[in-house]
Amino acid sequence: MRIEGDAIMRSLTGKPADAARGRAIALSRERGNCAICHVIPAPDEGLHGNVGPSLKGIADRLSEGQIRLRVADQRRVNPRSIMPSYYRVDGLKRVAAAYAGKPALTADEIEDIVAFLATLRQDNGTR
Repeated sequence: MRIEGDAIMRSLTGKPADAARGRAIALSRERGNCAICHVIPAPDEGLHGNVGPSLKGIADRLSEGQIRLRVADQRRVNPRSIMPSYYRVDGLKRVAAAYAGKPALTADEIEDIVAFLATLRQDNGTR
């Protein structure tokens, strides 16, 4: 994972990602669970959290590389963030035994979420 400025410019996998699968992961309570903290364009968005910024229009505000770094390890951008590090495994504290030494999300899952978030435009929520 090579960080350049505030972004990871290259895919973690080098393979095509699947935005539909990324949406499912982001909304899944068992995987990404992004909606616990962020508003995501979805039918139940009124029930989503507001601790983190809304993800509506994120593709207008951030590049794919910037999104990738924030999903993989937001603390590299903001060390005081409460957002979990979904891909980093080094230097973490109070990690559940099930996640010790391994990322919360796989590289494929990170890339799928990035592909989904890269579709979210301000004008209508998607591209």
